[in-house]
Order: sequence, then C-alpha cells, then structure tokens
Amino acid sequence: MRVVLVGPEARRARLRALLTDDLEVVAEVATVSDARRVRDVDAYLLAASSPGAEEPLVEPLTARELEVLDALADGLSNKAIAARLGISDETVKFHLSAIFGKLGASNRTDAVRQALRRGVVEL
Repeated sequence: MRVVLVGPEARRARLRALLTDDLEVVAEVATVSDARRVRDVDAYLLAASSPGAEEPLVEPLTARELEVLDALADGLSNKAIAARLGISDETVKFHLSAIFGKLGASNRTDAVRQALRRGVVEL
C-alpha cells in the first residue's frame, strides 16, 4: 500500500518507526493540504497531535474520505456533499461511517472537531 505520512517531523519519525513492510511511504508532508498534492496514493497516515500520548495515533484516510471530511467541515449536508463530489447519498453515508471510525468520532460535529484538532482540515 502506497501511503503519505502527514504531521510534524518528530511525529512522522515516530510513526515511520511503527510501519510494517507492506506500506510504501511515497512522501512525508507537514499538512493535509500538502498531502493532497501527492498523487497515486492509497492512504494518508496522520500523526495526531495529542500531547502526552505514548504513540502517535495512526488514522489512514483515503483521498475520497478527505474530500468528504473537507465538505463536512464546510457544513454541507449529505445531499450537498454527494452533489459536490458526484457520488450518491449512500456513498456519502458509507464514507462518513468510515471517517467516524477512523477519527474516533461519534457524530458529524465530533468528526470535524477531531479533524481540526489533528490538523486534518482547516476552516
């Protein structure tokens, strides 16, 4: 799997040490905005910014999940996200469910809050 490591250098270094051989790191960047410029990757591994954590949290988000999360942070409804991305409402629900699980979020607001805290989205 081709991945991009996202986060501050120190956290990326700790994350890199935890990776298995089946992951190919194709780039390392500080922000999600920079990560979106990297093409042909399977996932983004985010080194969360939770102070005091023994290990960085690793949350792989696909490029499409990042697009859905970005639209969610813009305050769009499922129907509006679907229209913006050219996908069905059901597909949006599927992506949101995956995003909630990966971020440890319980609802839409919590997902945006977690993403902001981790530097995954900007308002």
